[in-house]
Order: sequence, then C-alpha cells, then structure tokens
Amino acid sequence: MPKTFAIGDVHGCVLTLKKLLLREIKIEKQDEIYLLGDYIDRGTRSKEVVDFIIELKNENYKVNTLRGNHEQLFIDSDKSFNDFENWIVNGGIVTLESFGIARFRELNDYYKAFFNTTKFYFETNNFIFVHAGLNFQVDHPYEDTFSMLWIRNMKVDKKRIGNKIIIHGHTPTPLEVVKKKLALIHKTGALNIDTGCVLKEYSGLGYLSALEVETMQLYSVENVD
Repeated sequence: MPKTFAIGDVHGCVLTLKKLLLREIKIEKQDEIYLLGDYIDRGTRSKEVVDFIIELKNENYKVNTLRGNHEQLFIDSDKSFNDFENWIVNGGIVTLESFGIARFRELNDYYKAFFNTTKFYFETNNFIFVHAGLNFQVDHPYEDTFSMLWIRNMKVDKKRIGNKIIIHGHTPTPLEVVKKKLALIHKTGALNIDTGCVLKEYSGLGYLSALEVETMQLYSVENVD
C-alpha cells in the first residue's frame, strides 16, 4: 500500500536523511515523498544531500522538493553584496565549501536546475505541504511566496483552504512538543515537523522527522552526521 511522507528540514545532514528514509521508514518506489525544504546550510554535507535527492529522483522514487528560505537565500545571493552577506550569516559558508565554489553563479547548471525548480507548495486532496506556512492575513495566501518561506506563528483559517491540513517545517521545535501538537492537528489545521536536525547541541532538538500523513504516524531519528 503506497504511503505519503513529509520530511522536515535536513540542513546538510545527509547521513541522517539516509538513515530516516532507508532504514527507519524504508521508502518504496510507490510511496510519495514531500521534502519540506532547507536541504542546505549549517550542516556540512549540503552537496551530498542534494546529490542524494537527485539520485532518488533518477531512480524513479516519487520525491517532491519544496523550496525553503535557505534555498531562496542561496539563489538570491548573487543579486547584491547585501544578499550574499545575508545568506552567509544564515549558515551559507559551509554550503559553498560543500560545493567547492565561491558564489551561486559558479554552480554547475545541473545543480542550479535543482534549486530553481523547487516548488513553493504542493496541494493534495487533504493536505498542503509548504516550507514555513501560509499567510491568512492577505487576500491570496497562495500568491504570498515570501510567507511560504519565512512565516512563523501562523494561524490557520481552515475554511479558506477547504479544511485541508498544512504540513510544514522552518521553525525548529523540540520533538516532544511536535508529538503533543500532533494530537491537536485536526483542531489547529497545521503541524510543524522541523525537529531541529542540525541543532543537536540544543536540548530536545537534533532529530530529523517524517510524518506519514494518512496515519499521522511520526518517525524520528537522531542526528548521526
């Protein structure tokens, strides 16, 4: 029976991503995978994360890649010195080292295509997958791509999205808090599954999590990078 998984923020932790996908949830080719963005920065293996995702796609796994704010920072980093500095202070230097480049413009077109074709959101019959969330304070939430990458403390207007549930990441949250909020998901209309994989030095964080959305089962592994 095919399953549908959403995976939280990876941030250059390829060994942990492989452990979660291949050993913990044991993905199969009929499963649908939604990666919620932030594949790069802060962790040291950003290129390896991207290579692994591309490898899965090439092997015909159903992998859907969302854009996170860190991918957007990387893409925008060539626009100006301030954009470049803004990305660097958000953990970009290790990504440059991982790819062996000095600027985004030096990336192989192969990788540029990966970043540029990431999506701001995916919508299914019952769920909306997005990196950070939707802004319900504007007339057209699906047009506010900035909020999709950056919003925090989202308050869901369930009527405006047909009572669908929003699955997102972006804000590192202790695993035990995510588990508690999972029980309230049908009331709140959303769940953040970013359990701070790369932040293993902080109490309660340091996990990469996957949610099997039909059963609402949460799978988590400790950072092994």
